[in-house]
Amino acid sequence: MPRSFCQITDFSATEVKEVFDLCAKMKKKEISPKPLDGKSVACIFMKESLRTRVSFEVGISELGGNPVYITDKEIKLGQRESIADAAQVLSRYLGMIMIRTFAHSDVEELAQNASVPIVNGLTDLVHPCQILGDYFTIMEHKPNKEKYKIAYLGDGNNITNSWLNLASIIPIEFRIGTAEDCHPDADIIKKAKSNPDSTIIISDDPKEAVDGVDVVYTDVWASMGQKTQADLKAEKLKKFQVNSEIMSYADPNAIVLHCLPAERGREITDEVIDSKQSVVFDEAENRLHIQKAIMLFLMQQMNK
Repeated sequence: MPRSFCQITDFSATEVKEVFDLCAKMKKKEISPKPLDGKSVACIFMKESLRTRVSFEVGISELGGNPVYITDKEIKLGQRESIADAAQVLSRYLGMIMIRTFAHSDVEELAQNASVPIVNGLTDLVHPCQILGDYFTIMEHKPNKEKYKIAYLGDGNNITNSWLNLASIIPIEFRIGTAEDCHPDADIIKKAKSNPDSTIIISDDPKEAVDGVDVVYTDVWASMGQKTQADLKAEKLKKFQVNSEIMSYADPNAIVLHCLPAERGREITDEVIDSKQSVVFDEAENRLHIQKAIMLFLMQQMNK
């Protein structure tokens, strides 16, 4: 069975570092590999996206491949035919499959039945490509640090789950500032806390969460498919807005990340997202580079 990237814990700490190394080399144009030459890659979108679609299609093309865009209407994954059957059929046509969907179990079932690598472009549970790209961005802006202090303010969602997954394999002090009933996945928290080299803190006090941190991170309070809960979430999470007052408690040289799209004026203010501390557009660019590195790594594993 080929290696797939369904979540960050599919890679070891050594493999994550190898992906970061490939990412840096490709971004600097030190290497220009074409592991997808002569191959097509499915880009399955059960959830629409700007960054994920463009970054994957460009990345696939730059790796020599041909992206094939497939929507929910066309595939009806798990409805028109079983996921297992679809995985086997698509494997006969393609060199790789990327999927952005709601249920994480769909990605896992694809990976269990496909004979080509599967890349998770996002699920409701995790967003692994995003977080590897985010960590790469942090390393670019704050190099040569063994353990970063990172504060996430907002809803416990797929972003926080993926940060916790990363903390379960590499040393991170990860602080989550959120409301009592907005915590991330309990099993993922437990696994992250089992890594003795990482520190996991959950607080209902945003000032305590960001105190002296290197990085302040936020995301929308209601994810795609949860917009009916937006007003309720906003009421619960309003004190966790990333604004100038909150930033004053972080390290003076702290950087700000947001996976975008942002609801300006809600989870983050214009003043902060447009400030010199904000690296959100470097972060967005690095989605392209890290995804290329992940795809390259998976193809290298196929050839071993």
